[in-house]
Amino acid sequence: MDHGLTSMPIIASIDDFRAAARRRLPRFLFDYADGGAMGEQTMRSNRADLEQVIVRQRVLQDVANIDLSTSWFGRRQPLPVALGPIGIGGMFRRRGETQAARAAARHDIPFTLSTVGICSIAEVRAAMPDAPLWFQLYVIRDRGFMRELIALAKEKGVEALVFTVDMPTPGIRHRDLHSGMSGSHGPLRRALQAMGKPGWAWDVGLRGRPHQLGNLAPVLGADSGMNDYIGWMADNFDPGIRWKDLDWLRAAWDGPLIVKGILDVKDAREAADYGADGIIVSNHGGRQLDGTLSVARALPAIADAVGDRLILLADGGVRSGLDVVRMLALGARGVLLGRAWLWALAADGEAGVDRMLTMLTKELKVVMMLTGCSSIDAIDASVLAGAPIPLPERT
Repeated sequence: MDHGLTSMPIIASIDDFRAAARRRLPRFLFDYADGGAMGEQTMRSNRADLEQVIVRQRVLQDVANIDLSTSWFGRRQPLPVALGPIGIGGMFRRRGETQAARAAARHDIPFTLSTVGICSIAEVRAAMPDAPLWFQLYVIRDRGFMRELIALAKEKGVEALVFTVDMPTPGIRHRDLHSGMSGSHGPLRRALQAMGKPGWAWDVGLRGRPHQLGNLAPVLGADSGMNDYIGWMADNFDPGIRWKDLDWLRAAWDGPLIVKGILDVKDAREAADYGADGIIVSNHGGRQLDGTLSVARALPAIADAVGDRLILLADGGVRSGLDVVRMLALGARGVLLGRAWLWALAADGEAGVDRMLTMLTKELKVVMMLTGCSSIDAIDASVLAGAPIPLPERT
């Protein structure tokens, strides 16, 4: 007798979590997570270029004992991985940022809360009292409120500040307009889509309230919700930010400062010169400027330029433990996961994120054994089968 077992989805990879998330989410949320800027060329390149990075299989290298741990900013952690910041993550499962944070805490890796998360710093910290918490800060026009956010982050024991610099304004995302995430008829279209996903509507739509941007609620109140999330960012993010503004940020924050959104060698050097402790090589998941370099293509030159001056992290297109090894071989010290944890969260909540991280850990260990690397520190360009993927010619 079947007992319905054949209808249960098999989750063997992060792509399987994506498929499960698509079945469960209203279209406006799935497309918001899954989409990129304009024609989505850069988003696709993040995956395609990373897949072109070929590693060397090695044998008889004594890989009986594999050490997956690494050190970032004076802290030893068991994996070279963190959960990166994602806006409105709490709309994908009930109070979703807290669920993902608890899963990250179970694996003792950092969880990065977005400025525009549904859950506030205080709520997430309460869910993971002793675990590593990072906070991603956007550049908001109201500098006084930014200082208040930084002070709250310090009060709640945030370990690192992730200063995101590649979003002076939201990118042009065609999918959001088509899906109802943005646009004048968005609220009605979102409501109709929610009716077609009763599991999500009960879990998040009804039981997951309030649907506010938790960190911004103190100043925006009822206006901090979903009604015009993208429009609010366009109106309140500050395109006038300059490198010298890192001076006042440094004055307000004395912990590790990580600059996120670097793709150019010159910008990487600027970040190092202004005292950043780390940078994240990132194109915002292909969601900002379409037609720009993939992370895999940008990373090697940046690693050559500043890899010995700060902690170099990367995000963009990582879907497996093999991808983590590829990023490390290209010069990163670790990776941040974005869509990977969001899809796992949407598919199965905290348990899904926990399972995804367990899966990634196993994959990473297997790939290291088959490439002859017994420690994270042993993963470098020598793991690559030939030169890294070529960069375009520059003058």
